Amino acid sequence: MKIYPTDLSDNQWQFIKKTLQLGERKRKHSLRSIWNAIQYIVKTGCQWRMLPLNFAKWQLVYYYYKKWSELEHFDLLLSKLREFVRVKKGQKAQASLGILDSQSVRWGNNKALNSYDGNKKVKGIKRHVIVDKNGFLVAVMVTVAHIHDSKAVMLMMRVLKEMLRSIKEIIADGGYRGEIIEQVKKRFGYLIEVVMRSDDKKTEFTPVNKRWVVERTFAWFDFYDYKTHWW
Repeated sequence: MKIYPTDLSDNQWQFIKKTLQLGERKRKHSLRSIWNAIQYIVKTGCQWRMLPLNFAKWQLVYYYYKKWSELEHFDLLLSKLREFVRVKKGQKAQASLGILDSQSVRWGNNKALNSYDGNKKVKGIKRHVIVDKNGFLVAVMVTVAHIHDSKAVMLMMRVLKEMLRSIKEIIADGGYRGEIIEQVKKRFGYLIEVVMRSDDKKTEFTPVNKRWVVERTFAWFDFYDYKTHWW
């Protein structure tokens, strides 16, 4: 029985349990209930200590969150979910095209990374993401807000190389123009295609061909308060 909208369905839990090979031994609090608690926090953005009492104690939930993070379980699950949906759409499981973009957001909870993005007039952090053509995350990195995209791109390419080696081409905006394109190609083998926004319609929103999916991904983030406030 689902208590909260964030609770897993039976099919969702079976997929997670199979993918992560989670054990079946008897526990006071099932791993499914622990996972439900984590999803509640991610969706609502509540503090760990404010976790509703019908869940396990917050210390136990945090223990598993940290453990699964260190084991890279969330990365593995993200990868398997992305592949599952791609195959269901009739696409190859491994993406060959990535869309790169960044977004500065107000402060977050990581004060060590806080800085001022003079271009966007935002004090906070900067999120760098690469998504596939469906908008599903392939790689993500968090930096200080003031770093220019052309400076962060080499670090992002290292992250991408570790997360998914099948990417051949990357679509990006004008912030990645210049010598960096050749540097990325020479060092990592990726071909960066810069797609610019048209200057004809500056006063209204017009989706940019090929790049609009990454903007939608950023919009998805806003539905999950933990991501909005904590990184």
